[in-house]
Amino acid sequence: MTDESAGQQPLSKINTTVPHSARMWNYFLGGKDHYPIDRQIGDQVREVYPGIVDIARHSRAFLSRAVRHLAGEVGIRQFLDIGTGLPTADNTHEVAQRVAPESKIVYVDNDPLVLVHAQALLTSSPQGACDYIEADVRDPDRILREAARTLDFSQPIALMQLGVMGNVLNDEEAYAIEDRLLRALAPGSYLVFEDGTNVVHHEAAAEAERRRAEAGDPYRLRTPEQMARFFDGLEVLPPGVVSVSRWRLEDGPWSEPEPVDALCGVGRKP
Repeated sequence: MTDESAGQQPLSKINTTVPHSARMWNYFLGGKDHYPIDRQIGDQVREVYPGIVDIARHSRAFLSRAVRHLAGEVGIRQFLDIGTGLPTADNTHEVAQRVAPESKIVYVDNDPLVLVHAQALLTSSPQGACDYIEADVRDPDRILREAARTLDFSQPIALMQLGVMGNVLNDEEAYAIEDRLLRALAPGSYLVFEDGTNVVHHEAAAEAERRRAEAGDPYRLRTPEQMARFFDGLEVLPPGVVSVSRWRLEDGPWSEPEPVDALCGVGRKP
């Protein structure tokens, strides 16, 4: 982002000397809400791994397809989006409320810059609601407690986690967080999950992972088997846990896109 737009709020809580994954993702998607450090490290990652831009764009398209399915075909009216990132096009509430204007969405992120932009730009339809929580995914109890101001946990909720669990480097901690969140959801709820792997372009993805760690923004890439564990106890919708570029593609004139180093899936809590 520009220094002028950054002046919309006090910057005491925003560390502009360390890259942040939400701001880097915004940069990869062609947004403008990032700082020089985010662009610097983003360019280094893209230099060794150009496919990161494809991952960002396919992940955004997956979000749209998954939310349309849940809001339209399943009838979900509540969404808890953890690690929402900076607003771009087709955010969760926009997709859901186009289908069902009464949908309620709670956004969660640990970057104060994200929350400032969310409050300004992620405005609900009159029939629905949007709320915003500044919290870390590592604090699921706080997330659940504050989300309950807006969401009814006795009714089905779609838990959205796109590109966030890689920030939890320890596998067992990540699975424990997931278990805590899913246990709080009513039967008939859904998990919409996407995160990075390194099975398509192994060396390039591993080098990008190393550079991010050196820059102070470590991110854990997981194998397909490790990713599938996040869906333990859930009924995974077809086509299963697949490349984010290939989940329920919509009919069109183009051939099926190549797989990318991000896996996704949608699972139902029985």
